[in-house]
Amino acid sequence: MLTSTHWGTYEVELKNGRVARLKPFSEDGDPSPIGPPIADLLDHPTRIMRPAIRRGWLENGPGPAGGRRGSDSYVEVSWDEAERLVGTELDRVRQSFGNSAIYAGSYGWASAGRFHHAQSQIHRFLNCIGGYTRSENTYSYAAAEVIVPHILGTFGGMLAQHTGWESIARDCELFVGFGGLVLANGQMGNGGTGQHVQRAGYRAAAAAGVKFINISPRRLDMESPGNPDWIPIRPNSDTAMLLALCHTLRAEGLADEAFLTSHCAGYDRFGAYLDGKDDGVPKTAEWAAGLTGIDAATITGLAREMASKRTMVSLSWSLTRQQFGEQPYWAGIALAAMLGQIGTEGGGVGFGYAIANHIGNNVQHVPYAALSQGRNPVKDFIPVARISDMLLNPGGTFDYNGGTYHYPEAKIVYWAGGNPFHHHQDLNRLVAAWDRPDTIIIHDWCWNATARRADIVLPCTTMLEREDIGVTPRDPYAIAMSKAVQPVGETRDDYDILSGIARVMGVEEAFTEGRSSGEWLRFLWSESQRRAAAVGVELPDYDSFVDGRYFRVEPPEARPAMMEAFRADPVGNPLKTPSGRIELFSEVVAGFGYADCPGHATWNVPDEWAGDADAEFPLHLLGKQPANKLHSQLDPGKWSKAAKVKGREALEISPEDAAARGIADGDIVEVRNARGACLCGAVITPELMPGVVMISTGAWYDPEGAGPGGRCRHGNPNVLAPDIGTSPLSQGPAAHSCLVEVTPLQGDAPDVRAFEPPAFALRKGAVQGGDA
Repeated sequence: MLTSTHWGTYEVELKNGRVARLKPFSEDGDPSPIGPPIADLLDHPTRIMRPAIRRGWLENGPGPAGGRRGSDSYVEVSWDEAERLVGTELDRVRQSFGNSAIYAGSYGWASAGRFHHAQSQIHRFLNCIGGYTRSENTYSYAAAEVIVPHILGTFGGMLAQHTGWESIARDCELFVGFGGLVLANGQMGNGGTGQHVQRAGYRAAAAAGVKFINISPRRLDMESPGNPDWIPIRPNSDTAMLLALCHTLRAEGLADEAFLTSHCAGYDRFGAYLDGKDDGVPKTAEWAAGLTGIDAATITGLAREMASKRTMVSLSWSLTRQQFGEQPYWAGIALAAMLGQIGTEGGGVGFGYAIANHIGNNVQHVPYAALSQGRNPVKDFIPVARISDMLLNPGGTFDYNGGTYHYPEAKIVYWAGGNPFHHHQDLNRLVAAWDRPDTIIIHDWCWNATARRADIVLPCTTMLEREDIGVTPRDPYAIAMSKAVQPVGETRDDYDILSGIARVMGVEEAFTEGRSSGEWLRFLWSESQRRAAAVGVELPDYDSFVDGRYFRVEPPEARPAMMEAFRADPVGNPLKTPSGRIELFSEVVAGFGYADCPGHATWNVPDEWAGDADAEFPLHLLGKQPANKLHSQLDPGKWSKAAKVKGREALEISPEDAAARGIADGDIVEVRNARGACLCGAVITPELMPGVVMISTGAWYDPEGAGPGGRCRHGNPNVLAPDIGTSPLSQGPAAHSCLVEVTPLQGDAPDVRAFEPPAFALRKGAVQGGDA
């Protein structure tokens, strides 16, 4: 039997009715080691076994928690009571305050599987009762999601049509990776992964003679098989370097004037900015050298080399997660446009090679059917990373993409399939904000930091405890996901959880349409067959699919380069921009009146560079994606724990910075700034430029105290990251705009308690075991 996950497909082996191990899928030549540890976590102490209600909420009713979320004990209840409590509370809030008082952005990766997709389930259910306040965009690349459509007409559409690795190996001569090319990130593919392709694609391109250049503070952000050149760059100065490359092309007559005339709009305005006519500062290589730490000769030499070769300008998603994170993408697109190679085989621009398995994957896109979420009549929304602002400032205003909006007053936060205490910034501030709503409802399978801060905790199944269909248009494999074992404890599928609540609220028929989970699977597969046929793909009938365990969709005979049709005929295949062309200057964005987004790619001095901000906190902290888990998923597992240092997340630090602070390899260190602190294990490496430290995200938040200055014992870097928007344009997360100091821990290190379940109490308050 098979199961599908975001990090791969696996063969499930059983022994005595239990999952004994997960073996790599036979079709996957580069399987991820992240998945197998889930076998040990199905009945781990962190597993949520039964519905549980926070004792203070059960005894006192809905309302702000008074600081008890995260420290209170829980009372386990029956499903009947849990369904009644949730239904009654939802009715109270929607009738008294309106459906906009229910916040259910419910951001997160959840689990693979087309039907048991947590966000689809919860959004469908809430739309059956009148809707909810939603969130817009993602933590991964919110700034790009908003700015790129103004430049190219779409961002999601560009991700779906990336130039493939085969084309890069065949046609590219120079691959310049701004933010690197981290193959470990390519273990993941949202929606499921049948066959990993990133490492093979990179190695094939390197073997074919493609030259790789890594522009990043960390050498290991591009692996050695390609023998990449490393140009270390000061964090958050990428825009300055990109602008200087553009200036060099313009000043030396290397820009493709014909392409800029036929395919672009606004080059005259952008060129004037490069020349310094707007602000008196030409964006020369010498100017950028003082900002980036890269000498001017290296910048001008790179510009000339890029102009002389078929060049791919690769922009990591991480570039967007800094203050003014819109600008590196606009400047990078402008650079590719000035090179005149957009739409060519192996050249142009790319967004996130190796960041996810599907980028550059040559697949036939099949529009598989998904569970309909229905229509949300509530118009209120927030940018995804502004949740603390919403909870702390109800009724306050925020700017977003040219508009001004108001934060609703959220009385209920309803979350399924995500962990905001992993992906949000300034977690101590989030703790304070999380205290404000009347009720927090969570669906999860483990007692992570979010579940431990909920009022109503509804335990859900894992992908090994239910049947599903593992499909995504971005991967060639459709996987018949088997139910390997019975659900642990009293856990239920999200669909069954919500069906029960819908029954209490009188909307069961609207939610279920009279179908069981199995009937929904057959319905979705039938719809997928019909849609696939429309694009020339014949899927087997459902029973044959399940019997065969998987189905592989053959790749297309040829895959065009990204924007190839536009390049060939910009009039007949215009972009979805006002001009139909690449907008190097956008009248729309300029019309918004944002000082930091004047209508073209521009350099803004980051706040962390201003004044003496780095005097007390001289090190720049970058939070990287973990190589041994997906975000915070499976953090208690063996593979994740093996990478920790003395039970804490590792902190990479250069030999120079470690020596200056008396830090030895393996020491427990305190990483701190004005927002808080965390404890990590030091890993001294020459692969990181001085002045920069790095911590993987994903350690379960484990605070010793809340509020300003609270310290995480486990090493979660989001305790330290600022909770600010990238700009008024997108309001994306700016986690990489973070300064810290690192010192050896004084005294004994406290025990890590992240993986301890909460205490449980009887209704009368008698504690059954453990402490709060």
